[in-house]
Amino acid sequence: MTVLAVVEHDRGTITPASFGVLTAARDLAKQMGAKFEALTIGANADGLSEVVSKYGATTIHQAHNSALTDFGPEAWGESIAQLVRKISPSVVIGSGTERGHEIIAQAAARLDLPAAMNCFEFDKEFNGTQPLKVVRARWGGSLMEESQIDAPIKLVTLANHIVEGVEEPASSTVAVLEVELDDSVKQTFVQDRVERVAGVTLATSPVVVSGGRGVGSAEAFAPLEELAGLLNGVVGCSRAVTNNGWRNHTDQVGQTGTRIAPDIYIACGISGAIQHWVGAMASKNILAINIDAQANIVTKAGYAVIGDLHVVVPAISAEIRKRHAK
Repeated sequence: MTVLAVVEHDRGTITPASFGVLTAARDLAKQMGAKFEALTIGANADGLSEVVSKYGATTIHQAHNSALTDFGPEAWGESIAQLVRKISPSVVIGSGTERGHEIIAQAAARLDLPAAMNCFEFDKEFNGTQPLKVVRARWGGSLMEESQIDAPIKLVTLANHIVEGVEEPASSTVAVLEVELDDSVKQTFVQDRVERVAGVTLATSPVVVSGGRGVGSAEAFAPLEELAGLLNGVVGCSRAVTNNGWRNHTDQVGQTGTRIAPDIYIACGISGAIQHWVGAMASKNILAINIDAQANIVTKAGYAVIGDLHVVVPAISAEIRKRHAK
């Protein structure tokens, strides 16, 4: 039996979600008494073998084809499918990202197999001989569903920010897989990129200071910008803010915006509708600043200040400046 982890990367740079996938796949393989193997796609990812071996994969498959120079969902899905046909793993785990979902779905369709996306938990009793019970997020995270995958090969994606990557080095061997890709799977590839300004982003920042409808206006975000700057963080917002045109959609935290996982999320004047909570729930700590003690975000937060954000936020910034001056 084998558990196969699909390593997501961007032109040879491993994505953070892959560390969780490698760890989860290794732990499941241990539980099953199975082999733990991994797959990288494209020759530009060959250099990741050293990184992957640090997470315990004993065999690292490298899918090669001259077309695999950048991300292409059909080609990546077909590459996974060809390896699955070759080694018949018991379980295949991909990342719970947009790309991860897409390529596992592509592979599942080509293999005529079911797939379960956004899995949070795997059955602790699973030994590879029975259906795999999972708990997965549905409806953008507002519903946790218990289900089971009854198929000879179980394809799943691991919900993002659920498993922390933990290294456990192993001696690894590399196996090159020359995949055959016809024109039907070469329809969609990344052709061009726009480089973002260097620095932390909403998705990667350890500190996010967000504002909701309670901020009141675009200009009233200035104190939040100041606080985020003092904490080396970034500013986010709720959908109500983007709907009012106060900030760009790229700043939106939520189901239809960016999903974040900062060390601390400071939510100012945000009610905490389920769509917003889906994007923020992976935060390690949440501080809510709100005049409504019964607001959804307040009841879910680990810390709360019940008060006017226009008074509280400047007071926090003033205290930080004071301490910095010492």
